Amino acid sequence: MSSRFAALALVGVLLAACSGQPAPSPSLTRPSSPAVITVVEPVAGETVQGTTVHVVLSLQGAEVVAQTTTDIRPDQGHIHLYVNNVLVSMNYGLEQDVPVHTGSYVVKAEFVAADHAPFNPRVWSAEAIFTVE
Repeated sequence: MSSRFAALALVGVLLAACSGQPAPSPSLTRPSSPAVITVVEPVAGETVQGTTVHVVLSLQGAEVVAQTTTDIRPDQGHIHLYVNNVLVSMNYGLEQDVPVHTGSYVVKAEFVAADHAPFNPRVWSAEAIFTVE
């Protein structure tokens, strides 16, 4: 085993241990998914007011499941929500409120397998850029 592979495997194990989630095996090929995820709200270009923004996603071709498992299926998984390229939640639903303050934001979502690792290719929504006043 090369030292680079060993280091990558160790990082995966450590991340899984810290997150409480099982680590996907680095030697396994990730499946693809038929899922299509879309940011419905906030609407791109929208200006919102307040201290939270209500994020609504649409998911087609797959379903969100609450259970984390390594027995992955291409049509089941979880939602990872990113704001300004920072993971803000690993969600089991299609709606949530996100705290915000005045400024510009980019929100996007990724549909990931039930083990919280990405599909191949990754299933990303388009980015929605909005402003908070």
